[in-house]
Amino acid sequence: MITKKDVEYIAGLARIHLQDQEIEKLTGNLEDILGYIEKLEKLDVSQVEPTSHALPVQNVFRDDVVRPSLSQSDALKNAPQQHNGAFKVPQVIE
Repeated sequence: MITKKDVEYIAGLARIHLQDQEIEKLTGNLEDILGYIEKLEKLDVSQVEPTSHALPVQNVFRDDVVRPSLSQSDALKNAPQQHNGAFKVPQVIE
């Protein structure tokens, strides 16, 4: 049984703020979802082949073709800052 306290805990983990009416609605929704999961757990899937996709998948990407590209100096030509042949950017991770 999902309680309001469970939903508030999950919302805290997800760092989202929920209004009281949202908590009420999600409590019911999560209860329904767990009910469906219980139904699925009762299914006999011993004869079902494991798959990674529900539908057949084909590669939709084009083939790689070698073609001319920018030289290092051309790529760095408009860089605001560069260092040792590379783009210099502000540090974002301490």
